[in-house]
Amino acid sequence: MSLPSHHPGDTLLIDYAGGGLCEGAALVVATHTAFCPGCRRMVDEMEAVGGALLDGIEPDDTLSPDAMQAELEALFARIDREEAERPPRPPCRPAARPTKAANGPRPLIPEPLRSYLGDGGLEGQRWRFLQPGIRCIDLKAGPNVTTRLVRMKGGVSVPQHTHGDMELTVVLDGGFSDELGSFQPGDVAIGDPSIDHRPVSDPEGCLCLATTIGGLRLTGPIGRLFNRFLDF
Repeated sequence: MSLPSHHPGDTLLIDYAGGGLCEGAALVVATHTAFCPGCRRMVDEMEAVGGALLDGIEPDDTLSPDAMQAELEALFARIDREEAERPPRPPCRPAARPTKAANGPRPLIPEPLRSYLGDGGLEGQRWRFLQPGIRCIDLKAGPNVTTRLVRMKGGVSVPQHTHGDMELTVVLDGGFSDELGSFQPGDVAIGDPSIDHRPVSDPEGCLCLATTIGGLRLTGPIGRLFNRFLDF
């Protein structure tokens, strides 16, 4: 299994490291970092920068925006110097990366996602019908956001749709493709109101974690008639 090729991007990683994401979005990014050693290392470095910045500020200090920018630039420069002076790192391997179960094709679920499922894991959950070929498990991951595990049979398509705000999806097993590319385990797909797409699962099916902020809106010629009944 290769490493992910679709990542959350710097802005989402910075928000995640700084605690600025809602619970559902943070869960998706955390799950991605279990697959991706590069993003995990970036988050560690961002958290180190934030901690060093806070350590250098007295409780009563008030920094102007220019002074704050200067502090950040100095810290990043120091990290760059320290990184250049370190001996080369050995090849990085994702310690918490999910793998196939030893006795079958059932995927293992990484933390922190595993904690949301409890002791029963995937098989101990009640999968809810969404549409033919698609089932889901709704997760309690914060208010006003829909976060769920979605299992798709092979070759099943989600209706053509766009997004009210943001949708983050990380693939856990199998894969899917849409107008933006092909997504495999660990890859993150990002949807927003500018994206109109129709994901289709790979022949072996797909298991993914998705969090949706602002809901979805069907855009196909027939789908528009069913927006009031939409349950995605």
